[in-house]
Amino acid sequence: MIDLSTYLSAHYVDCGRELPGIDCWGLVLLVRRDLGLAELPTYSISGKDPKSFTLAYRQQRERMEVCDAEVGAVAAAFRGSLCLHVAVVVEIENRLAALEITESGARWMRIAAFEQKYPKVIYYRDKHLPEHA
Repeated sequence: MIDLSTYLSAHYVDCGRELPGIDCWGLVLLVRRDLGLAELPTYSISGKDPKSFTLAYRQQRERMEVCDAEVGAVAAAFRGSLCLHVAVVVEIENRLAALEITESGARWMRIAAFEQKYPKVIYYRDKHLPEHA
């Protein structure tokens, strides 16, 4: 279990990768690290540049697989073919929620509420590679 108060007290900094100043990708990186999941590339791409952000998303999605919402999954939010934002799935009070940060600050919301904010949301988890004998 992670301490959400650490993230909820963060403030938005474009391309931020360390607390207390982080952006949406920085939040994903830190939460996944604290959950003990695989480290992801840092990508110093501004969330204010949707085309570059989408290019970084396309590079990252090749390393992951589509899944349903699950703890540690990256929630990629789209308008059309542009990836505009990412969040990370956490468990709060035995239910799944999306943890995000925007210029308004950090917050969490239930998965259904997060999905209502965007025309399309796709969840990704680390690829499960077959074990070799």
